[in-house]
Amino acid sequence: MPSTVGRTLAKGLGIDVDARYRNEPTEAVQSAAASFRSVEQYEEEEPTVAEFLYAHRPTVHGAVAYIKSLFPFWSWIFHYNATWLLGDVIAGMYLSFVGHRTPQRTWWLTRSHTGVTVGFVVIPQGMAYAILAQLTPEYGLYTSFVGFLLYWAFATSKDITIGTVAVMSQLVGNIILRVQDSHPQYGGPQIAQALAVIAGAVLLFIGLVRLGWVVEFIPLVAITSFMTGAAVSIAAGQVPALLGLQGVVTRNATYRVIIDSLKALPTARLDAAMGLTALFLLYAIRAFCNFMSNRQPQRKKFWFFMSTLRMAFVILLYVLISWLVNRHVNWNAKKAKFKILGKVPSGFQHTGAPKIDTELLSAIAPDLPVTIIVLIIEHIAISKSFGRVNNYVINPSQELVAVGFTNLFGPFLGAYPATGSFSRTAIKSKAGVRTPLAGIFTAVIVLLALYALTSVFFYIPMATLAGLIIHAVGDLITPPKVVYQFWEVSPLEVFIFFAGVLLSIFTNIENGIYLTMCASAALLLVRLAKAKGHFLGRVKVYRATKDTAGKGVPFNEHGESVDMPSREAYMPLAKDDGSNPHIDVETPYPGVFVYRFGEGFNYTNQAHYMDRLVEYIQKNARRTVLDRYEKLGDRPWNDPGPRRGAKIDMDDRRPIVRAVILDCSAVNNMDVTSIQGLIDVRNQLDHYAEPEVVEWHFANVNNRWTRRALAAAGFGFPSVKDEGSLGRWKPIYSFAPVDSASDHAPQVAAQRSRDEEDAIAPTKGGGGGGGAQMAGRGDGKLAAVQGMNRPFFHIDVAAAVESAILNAESKGEGQGFHTASLPRDGVARFRRPRDSTGRRPRRSATDSSDAPVTDRDGRPGRHHAAQRYDAAVARKQTPDPHHGTPVLELPGRQDVPRVRVRDAEAAGQRVDGAGVHEQGRAVLRAVAARRVRHLRGQQGGRVRGEAVPRGAVHGVCQRGRVPGGAEAGGGLLHEHQHPVRRRTRGAQAV
Repeated sequence: MPSTVGRTLAKGLGIDVDARYRNEPTEAVQSAAASFRSVEQYEEEEPTVAEFLYAHRPTVHGAVAYIKSLFPFWSWIFHYNATWLLGDVIAGMYLSFVGHRTPQRTWWLTRSHTGVTVGFVVIPQGMAYAILAQLTPEYGLYTSFVGFLLYWAFATSKDITIGTVAVMSQLVGNIILRVQDSHPQYGGPQIAQALAVIAGAVLLFIGLVRLGWVVEFIPLVAITSFMTGAAVSIAAGQVPALLGLQGVVTRNATYRVIIDSLKALPTARLDAAMGLTALFLLYAIRAFCNFMSNRQPQRKKFWFFMSTLRMAFVILLYVLISWLVNRHVNWNAKKAKFKILGKVPSGFQHTGAPKIDTELLSAIAPDLPVTIIVLIIEHIAISKSFGRVNNYVINPSQELVAVGFTNLFGPFLGAYPATGSFSRTAIKSKAGVRTPLAGIFTAVIVLLALYALTSVFFYIPMATLAGLIIHAVGDLITPPKVVYQFWEVSPLEVFIFFAGVLLSIFTNIENGIYLTMCASAALLLVRLAKAKGHFLGRVKVYRATKDTAGKGVPFNEHGESVDMPSREAYMPLAKDDGSNPHIDVETPYPGVFVYRFGEGFNYTNQAHYMDRLVEYIQKNARRTVLDRYEKLGDRPWNDPGPRRGAKIDMDDRRPIVRAVILDCSAVNNMDVTSIQGLIDVRNQLDHYAEPEVVEWHFANVNNRWTRRALAAAGFGFPSVKDEGSLGRWKPIYSFAPVDSASDHAPQVAAQRSRDEEDAIAPTKGGGGGGGAQMAGRGDGKLAAVQGMNRPFFHIDVAAAVESAILNAESKGEGQGFHTASLPRDGVARFRRPRDSTGRRPRRSATDSSDAPVTDRDGRPGRHHAAQRYDAAVARKQTPDPHHGTPVLELPGRQDVPRVRVRDAEAAGQRVDGAGVHEQGRAVLRAVAARRVRHLRGQQGGRVRGEAVPRGAVHGVCQRGRVPGGAEAGGGLLHEHQHPVRRRTRGAQAV
């Protein structure tokens, strides 16, 4: 309820905050709930905005926890020990242990070589990727050094390494070339550093405000498509350098680069020998190590790390070859026989604050989104993958803080945009790295290279670096078996995958990532907007284990279990969910519709859901009043009725709409649009069913705010518009034992009677007098599972269906029809058909016309119902082992449904399959206690009932006289107790 301040403000604005509460049947609900005296009452309180704000208020404890979460190393740094140190530190003795292998040395091989292994991989990759980014090689070393140095303090992953990567480098190179075309005054390093600072600031902000969950909007198919397209583009762009081709513009689209490279093959130089042999050697070493790993499983890790060192080995080998060939050039790279790397400055020669101005910002702004997306994609995808492999969970928001901080402050030391590297992360993971602190030891290796090995880098052949890049990005191409797995899981996403790859090849990799993300988002929205719900039916299922089934066939010849537990389940009536199509799924009750949402229920799909709901209900249920318009001009334009001169179909066998049950197990939140859609459909169905009012039941609504939204719209309780039915309303509540250990559980108000049956007794009406009592098992206390003030919110579908059926039957009892116990297949509610004016004419005592008689719910009347009943009996009845009389096996139910019969004495008409009414004599068949008995009527209005056991229906007398032991009071036949504790009501006199 609104607070005093809220009420005052609402009054000033002309808002009536109590309007919806006046439309609730509060007295009827409270009276029904009070009938259950022996159980604990529970009324659900609606959530409020103040409660939400209070739950999310900032606290000192929360602030301290937030600050600690920014520096995860505090949780493990004080536990650092020598074992962890040996796993992280650089082991310079690695190569000396290769020749002789002992158990102790094997431990060193698998633990203490992590830093040197990664270092040997980082140095050649860093320089090669810097060239890919249109920068000089030292910038790659700067970037790798900063990534290893800064990441560990903010990391939640022990495996991942931040540094230069092929895809990001290619993207940076494209951006540099694009900006320099329009702004030639800016150098490549300045553009790259400005890009890193801005992207890092954005990522740092996203991480600090803990919005890391936004990375989940990037689907896997977009990542794999982007990686594949980028790998193809990078490899194609390195072919000219690999072969020493002249005149190939690598800035063009990938397909143009491939065509131009083929045309320029005659211009290949000696570089091709250095590049192709290096590329072949890289693949040969890896293949040999994999072969030996399979041949020697006990030395699998040894061969793995030998394979990881292949890049460093090839670079050193070709540096030696290049020095032997070009040692006479006297540090002049232009005089070399083939293109070499040239001079690399020693140390940090490009430190300082990045120079950024507004013009440069406007120039790089269009490329910021793709830069941020690539930084996120590579880092988060890799860190999550290795977290799952090594059994730990990363914090995406904190990882974005780490990447953002590294890229924001890295440019002060000359770095360009950096993110997680898959190859180096895999090496660290296989090496058994223990903590993120291992990055510092790798940074030391890079630092030594910057100061001690730059003279060696002078002789590195450019073709060899190109081969190294092609070899590295080759692993980024998605293999065919993975694409086939995508096809098996989601064929539509395979088309998105290939569309992204092709667009990357024919335009650029930026367009490829944009296309895959937009297409994936569009597919998601289409799936949400066109979500498919299901109308459910009831089926009885039996549970069996291998042991019980192996004892023999546990079913009799009629398909009923002898000793197996069973329960009612709800399955789609359309049988389009892949379940066995031969299973007999029946509707829960005529006029009761159960609908299950397939996805969430929100503004994107509410129209689709509601249109399908209304269409199905109007197709399978008729109007309560077939023709309510006396004049043609009274009809609305959208309900023109039959053509002039045509007769209204008075033999409509469909039921009227009684209740709609919505299974919200797939729904969490409902927005304003979806609630308005429910209100509109409720009004539409009430108009379709008037003068009846359709009940709306909800199952599995597990969100308090969703229940509040529904209650605010008038759902969750009986409608006050149907005052007659409200007086006969019979609520059903679900109770469960109360946790005895709960200190705050209220005491039971009244002493329970422990010899009562463990069941729920429905009340006689909304304001019934005598209360129902319940008894729990043992000393446990029972309480309502859900709020008793919202009786139409149910714990599951079964409870909702039971409640809807009970109230549908109670509405029928109030219409003044006769009752007799018949199986559901033989139900016939006989009524005189309406004429063309919509009125129902009275039948005279001498009327013997053969006009068809329809039932109230539109099912077959007279001979149609009789044929259905006879067919059901012939199909289902079996001999009773005790009395030899026919037994009707009711599918899924042992209780007897109630049937109201009117005009049962129509001379010459068949009442049902049990007999024919001729000259005033009626033969009715009744089923009770799973036994068939006959009732014979005589013309004088006196119906003599045969001797019947408990549960059978006694006779009906027109004059209020009922022989055969039944009591009559004003024509009302009283009822007897059914053997299964169900009530079988008698018939009211005509």
